[in-house]
Amino acid sequence: MGLRKILTDAESALHKVCRPVVNFDGRLWKLLDDMRETLIESGGVGLAAPQVGILRRVVLVDTGEEILELVNPSLIATDGEQVGAEGCLSVPGKYGIVKRPYYAKVRAQDRNGDWYEAEGEELIARCFCHELDHLDGIIYTEVMERFLTEEELLGDEEE
Repeated sequence: MGLRKILTDAESALHKVCRPVVNFDGRLWKLLDDMRETLIESGGVGLAAPQVGILRRVVLVDTGEEILELVNPSLIATDGEQVGAEGCLSVPGKYGIVKRPYYAKVRAQDRNGDWYEAEGEELIARCFCHELDHLDGIIYTEVMERFLTEEELLGDEEE
């Protein structure tokens, strides 16, 4: 396994639509293992393959109980609404106010190509939507209402 460099929002790879994974082989497994190590090292909640320069539909989400490997994921259900602060490993040090579903359900394949479903509320739903956006070349700064101010980040003002 190895750490991968996380690209910043200036990199063109982050603004491209990713291709589906068709080969469930050692190359995919190495990518997933490297992404897992990179996600853990970064302290983030999610990581998409384009963030490490790979234009494939692969996402990892840390639920707090496990790290989900989502290959060729699609959003199949959402409900409710939440508005809150969101950040991104590819936009270091900045946070914005983003509207997302309160609940989200995804359908994806695992590293062996078997289909499964995963669901979550609050942070997990936000993360599913955020990471799947990456697969379509969308960064949260393109869908946010506004950046948080430095005062808000320091907690000096109430939202």
